[in-house]
Amino acid sequence: MSDRFELRGVVTPTLMLLVMAGCGGGDGGGGGGGGGGAAVENPVDAATAGNIAGSIVFEGDAPTMDAIDMSSEEACAAKHSSTPMVQEVVVNGNGTLANVFVYVKEGLEGLQFPTPAAALLDQDGCTYLPHVLGVMAGQDITIRNSDGLLHNINASPTINRGFNSSQPVSMETTRAFSASEVMVPLRCDAHGWMNAYVGVLDHPFHSVSNGSGAFSLSTLPPGEYVIEAWHERYGTQTQTVTVTTGQTAEVTFTFTAS
Repeated sequence: MSDRFELRGVVTPTLMLLVMAGCGGGDGGGGGGGGGGAAVENPVDAATAGNIAGSIVFEGDAPTMDAIDMSSEEACAAKHSSTPMVQEVVVNGNGTLANVFVYVKEGLEGLQFPTPAAALLDQDGCTYLPHVLGVMAGQDITIRNSDGLLHNINASPTINRGFNSSQPVSMETTRAFSASEVMVPLRCDAHGWMNAYVGVLDHPFHSVSNGSGAFSLSTLPPGEYVIEAWHERYGTQTQTVTVTTGQTAEVTFTFTAS
């Protein structure tokens, strides 16, 4: 697939050269947009669908995350009301765990789903927002530089093709991954503390636990599913869940500090 770059504002020829000079920045790595091809209709009948909802519980003492020293980037530091911390483990005040990627691992085989509109991955305050993102294979990811200073997006997947793109100014870059992969790590080579993860699936049933540890998977066809919860430090857990028409199956995953 070809790359697409959308530049906001005026970019000088020198800056354009910097954009293209980011390793892999113009070689098609990671693919361009997910558009094209025949439209796919949603195979799920909403009238007979059910849901899955739950929470991610954390047991044990929450590990202490390192503070991030942004003194070299005063503009980014000024965007934070308190000292920014490494996002590897975020334990919420109610004893739950944030940034856990929850998705249907088994149970949707043979079904094809329409590709959603572009997802947004922002770089704001020298931080990736969100830290964990879910998309479909072929879905566009709009990667935005809201800081107006040099960021470098380095994706290092195992299955998909990686990319390494420079963004020297406030701008947006569009990328897409063509195959399912959980997870794809991203980092910024210009700021060593910046990292994120993208879960790529062949369906839209994914969620990321929030500031209260909650997640939800909505409008699933009735049936039995294997649900997986992934965390960057604590690994994965799976549960088998039965979805029935008009009902919400409740699921709890528990990760422990040990």
